[in-house]
Amino acid sequence: MGLKEQITEDMKAAMRAKDAGKLGAIRLITAAIKQKEVDERIELNDAQVQAIVEKMIKQRKDSIAQFEAGGRQDLVAIEQAELAVLTAYMPAALSEAEVQAEVAAAVTASGASGPQDMGKVMAIVKPKLAGRADMTVVSAMVKAALSK
Repeated sequence: MGLKEQITEDMKAAMRAKDAGKLGAIRLITAAIKQKEVDERIELNDAQVQAIVEKMIKQRKDSIAQFEAGGRQDLVAIEQAELAVLTAYMPAALSEAEVQAEVAAAVTASGASGPQDMGKVMAIVKPKLAGRADMTVVSAMVKAALSK
């Protein structure tokens, strides 16, 4: 079963269970997926759906930080509940050691010799780690590995 089908099934289950919080978050996902499909006139695959969910997770994390800074705990709770639903659709995150190993392998494979080769390394690493690691952390690891 594809990720879109899983999301649809989870939406039906949330409707049956009358779980309004989960249902709302899933409807946000389906709306984002449909919007992308209509805008680009394509059928999204699992990787593209994961990219949408990953973007939504990043938005929720940013919102949580802003709401905490503003002292709005009621809104923080709502965003955290949505974040929990969204993270269920992402693959398991890699550990820091696994990410470091992938970065080292990519540096070796690309033959990178310095910071000017960061684009080459990121081009190799990004498809492998997308959705499974925070790309800002990966970018910092690549930069550190190339500046040695």
